[in-house]
Amino acid sequence: MTASEALMAWLEHLAHERRLSPRTLEAYGHIGRLYVAFLERHRGETLSLKAMGTITAAEVRAHMAERRQGSKEAGDHSLGARSLSQSLSAIRGFHAFLDRRMDTPAPQLALVRGPRIKPSLPRPVTEDQARGLLAEPDADPDAEPWEAARDRAVLTLLYGCGLRISEALSLTRADAPLGETVRIIGKGSKTRIVPVLPAVREAVDAYLALQPFPLQPSDALFRARRGGPLSPRHVQASVQRLRGRLGLPERTTPHALRHSFATHLLGAGADLRSIQELLGHASLSTTQKYTGVDADRLLNAYAAAHPRA
Repeated sequence: MTASEALMAWLEHLAHERRLSPRTLEAYGHIGRLYVAFLERHRGETLSLKAMGTITAAEVRAHMAERRQGSKEAGDHSLGARSLSQSLSAIRGFHAFLDRRMDTPAPQLALVRGPRIKPSLPRPVTEDQARGLLAEPDADPDAEPWEAARDRAVLTLLYGCGLRISEALSLTRADAPLGETVRIIGKGSKTRIVPVLPAVREAVDAYLALQPFPLQPSDALFRARRGGPLSPRHVQASVQRLRGRLGLPERTTPHALRHSFATHLLGAGADLRSIQELLGHASLSTTQKYTGVDADRLLNAYAAAHPRA
């Protein structure tokens, strides 16, 4: 077996046993192909599965250095620290698979340390900014009434239920009208049940009443102007246009509404474990980032209001 064939076996494992999303598989496949191609260029030969067990820490570091700088030969652009860390994590996952499933450990890999990453906090919008963003689609002169209702419904799902764009756009006609809760299949095909606020139900109902296309139960609920499924890119472009009209900062993105959902819940007294379940985070440590955001908000309010600050 060649290294490339072993890589394909790993991707098959991720797709069928781990059930990773198509986008994640595409990213891992890209990382793996660049890695194997680098090693083969470096050694000047096609690598076998056995040769993958002889990879040295120096070779992995050289590959990471090439990714950091970008390589015209490999057709790759330069990467920042966070993307490099993700690439190294994927490479470790590939070698772990070779160790467990194909009895080909690569002990030198343990000597490679990832780049230092400065922890970044989520960047939510304020409650007033979120309300303004949800109301603004209705004032769009270039949108048909049903399109404005659609955009408002999607944004309300992101802020009112804490959904990712992909999760909101995965809803089908059979899911609507929404009930008290909605079943969401998130990252890693993990299922969670999310409560639905009356304002969210009303926004989706308003869109349903206006949208002009006949839909089967399995069809995507949200439709583009020509009747096809709405794309994430449309949602991103719509928010970019709306924030420009409202004068909101560039950090106002669709995903920032999900961050805002969590931060505003935390500020209102919700506990971290509940927020973790609502967001579909696998680890509580991911959710804990929001405590830093809320602490910053409280400190800023203290500095602005306290007479001794």
